[in-house]
Amino acid sequence: MTADNRVALYIPEGFAHGFQTLEDDCEVLYLMSESYHADLGRGLRWDDPKLAIRWPIPDPLVSDRDRGFPLLP
Repeated sequence: MTADNRVALYIPEGFAHGFQTLEDDCEVLYLMSESYHADLGRGLRWDDPKLAIRWPIPDPLVSDRDRGFPLLP
């Protein structure tokens, strides 16, 4: 997905998702089925060993909220 090709990705409601931008000054646009309520947010830990995701950038900038999600049991 690039600014030139304007490709979008549809993620169905309830599906976990994550992304990592590979260039500086990226913009990410979210379209949601309902109004956003921060207190209802939930998620998976981006670096959970059980998920074993191989992120292209090994030491990314991650929000405090996303770093605080629990590991899978």
